[in-house]
Amino acid sequence: MFDVQKIRQDFPILERMVDKTRKLIYLDSGATSQKPQCVIDKETLLYSHHNSNIHRGIHKLSGECTDMYEEAREVVREFINAASYEEIIFTSGATASINLVAYSWGAKNIGKGDHVLVSEMEHHSNIVPWQILCERVGAVLDVIPFDDNGDLIYSEFDKLITPKTKLVAVSQASNVLGTRNDIKQIASKAHAVGAVVLVDGCQGVVHGNTDVRELDCDFYVFSGHKIYAPTGIGVLYGKKSILAEMPPFMGGGDMVATVSFEKTTYAELPLKFEAGTSNYIGAIAMAEALRYVNGIGADSIHAHEQELLEYATAQMSQIEGLKIYGTSKTKCSLVSFNIDGIHPMDLGMILDKLGIAIRTGTHCAEPTLAHWGVKATARVSFAMYNTKQEIDLLIKGINQAILMLK
Repeated sequence: MFDVQKIRQDFPILERMVDKTRKLIYLDSGATSQKPQCVIDKETLLYSHHNSNIHRGIHKLSGECTDMYEEAREVVREFINAASYEEIIFTSGATASINLVAYSWGAKNIGKGDHVLVSEMEHHSNIVPWQILCERVGAVLDVIPFDDNGDLIYSEFDKLITPKTKLVAVSQASNVLGTRNDIKQIASKAHAVGAVVLVDGCQGVVHGNTDVRELDCDFYVFSGHKIYAPTGIGVLYGKKSILAEMPPFMGGGDMVATVSFEKTTYAELPLKFEAGTSNYIGAIAMAEALRYVNGIGADSIHAHEQELLEYATAQMSQIEGLKIYGTSKTKCSLVSFNIDGIHPMDLGMILDKLGIAIRTGTHCAEPTLAHWGVKATARVSFAMYNTKQEIDLLIKGINQAILMLK
């Protein structure tokens, strides 16, 4: 059975006192998750007993780290159900993964007059690389709108997807609205016109099971730090047939087979896209985080988070003047909101004084907020370690802030 109190004991930062009287209430996991002790211990163990550069050394330490690094690749493959270890590329995060696709696949396959299709709810990391590409080659960037519930308008998608569309880049779940998009439908219609599909899975992979073969996406990206792993490590999944045809993104060590001044040949997948010294410590620690999630069960975690979402939404909806942005029936466990007459940053600062950490600002998704003509929102985002008692304290803190600021 899901035991949130037992889980909380695995996250040492949750015992931190923000000041001498208030224990931390962390409601900002959408920005980055906290780390369980097993992940912290794994990093410490690696640096203390095993650290050595991978793939290059014949000594014991190098062999140990190499084996653990490639084992981590297999853990990721199983976690998202990729067909082959060759389809798992380690990067520094989702942003790096998207840029790799934009500069490698995009430069080869998108030209003047072609169209790239993104959604109105994308994170900047899934907008700006495509803007840069389109500006460089003379392609056109199209945008799928969403309605006031935060759901994509699929009838508009049907109008925008044409044989000129070469790529559809869309989030699995919005980091502002929480909306989980119908990736299978999007992929099916995109493939029908010959387009390739990239999915930003940063929020989606954390909140429920992800099966890239069931989704039938061509690329899938996520960042480790969102799913209880360290910062600076991420994943690019790509179908092997597509990755094999892509040119390298960066040159350097480990991505080569042979080098001479006359000719350089490249390593096979997946190393072709892992130039330089990889963040092997981060990859191995990420595998530990994924094992931790598997040990609890993604379905159990998702059920707990949905219970928190429903409870928080019901409580927040009773606060006069509070508007929630994103009310899709498919949404994952985050709530973006504003309160009439109160700037979200003022609210965030008062809650911080009460030991409650929330996110305020644009959430790196300015076009999403522009849909409602707002510059910023407050956002609370829940993870497996949050409780209804913390939500009660959040509601109490919001009401206290309203009394102070109005």
